[in-house]
Amino acid sequence: MIKRRKTRQVRVGNVLIGGDAPVAVQSMTSGYTHDIDGCVREINKLAAAGADIVRVAVPERKDTEALKEILKQVTVPIVADVHFHFQRALEAVEAGVQKIRLNPGNINDRSQVEKVIDACKERGIPIRVGVNEGSIVERKDKQRRLKELGAVFSDNRHGHLLAIMISKLEEYLDIFYERNFYDIVISAKSIDPLLVIDAYTEISRRFDHPLHLGVTHAGPKETGTIRSVVPLGTLLANGIGDTIRISYANDPIYEVQDGLELLYVLGLRDRRGAELIACPTCGRIQVDLFTLVQQVNTKLKEHITLPIKVAVMGCVVNGPGECEGADVAIFAGDKRGIIYVQGQKVANVPEEKILDALLEQCRLFQDKVNRGEARLGEKLVDIIPPDPIGELGSGYAKIAAEKAGGASLPILNS
Repeated sequence: MIKRRKTRQVRVGNVLIGGDAPVAVQSMTSGYTHDIDGCVREINKLAAAGADIVRVAVPERKDTEALKEILKQVTVPIVADVHFHFQRALEAVEAGVQKIRLNPGNINDRSQVEKVIDACKERGIPIRVGVNEGSIVERKDKQRRLKELGAVFSDNRHGHLLAIMISKLEEYLDIFYERNFYDIVISAKSIDPLLVIDAYTEISRRFDHPLHLGVTHAGPKETGTIRSVVPLGTLLANGIGDTIRISYANDPIYEVQDGLELLYVLGLRDRRGAELIACPTCGRIQVDLFTLVQQVNTKLKEHITLPIKVAVMGCVVNGPGECEGADVAIFAGDKRGIIYVQGQKVANVPEEKILDALLEQCRLFQDKVNRGEARLGEKLVDIIPPDPIGELGSGYAKIAAEKAGGASLPILNS
């Protein structure tokens, strides 16, 4: 059980961030906000995938003008992303958004920031303060503080950037505190995963505001997954982080799916839908396992709502041990598969019927759980591994050929 860092709690619409609230998953639309129909479709698609909060860009007045109509058609809280024009924040607040994101590196006029703070305070809207590596700038009148912080971080590989980030946060948060405004969420993103870890770790020591975790411009999903999951997983495992966004140069639906999966595997969110595990590439596989796994994954998403653990294994060598604890499992052999439900064998089917048979057993098991006749994760009996030669129908031809040729039988290795 991960012991999470205690933070202040803020409310973003119907979602709580910080305190004892679950870690929230966020994403951002990729289309133009002023395209109302397109924006609504994208927001609702992200919400259906499990996003708790969705952010939209409002660089122009036509974007904030679209917000009122957008908000009528969505169910998740909406964050207005504001960078250079404080007036966009005021317009978004007036439209009814549930949160504002400001970038202290881009809005330098204190009076403008104060107007946004006062508007949000009046409506009870929190503000995220983002100090991304790419936008922070040094202030000449802060050189003394930077020097002090530089000495503190002198042994850190990212000491200079950490000093700037902390200095910028202190400077900016003072404005909020002077206005008696504390509904703040902090982010400190970078493209460097190690800097992300160091920055959030240090910020968590110095401020009690909830933290929004993320890696900025992480890249395509193929590489961005690792770049994002390494720092976010490290921080979350150490109890740091109250809301997350995994950022890809791809369909943002993947951001939501991967963000949820990260929280699931860390035990920070209760899983929704089935959990699928499968064996990796191996020369022992005797069915088209990779196609099967993709097909099973698609079907489970369509038909299974409970967090049933489903295992798909391509052979009987490691499968039995790796499937212990699975609610529904299948071991494939020579163009066949044997299906187990909580350790009990229930079917032996040819390869072309594996998908339908496995889905049927998952549905039946889900129905039993819903009726109170079974419990998730309860093993009824130990799995008895099938005979890799007899029951799966494999090996006979090889054995006969080797006997005829006088060769010794191969040893089955794990």
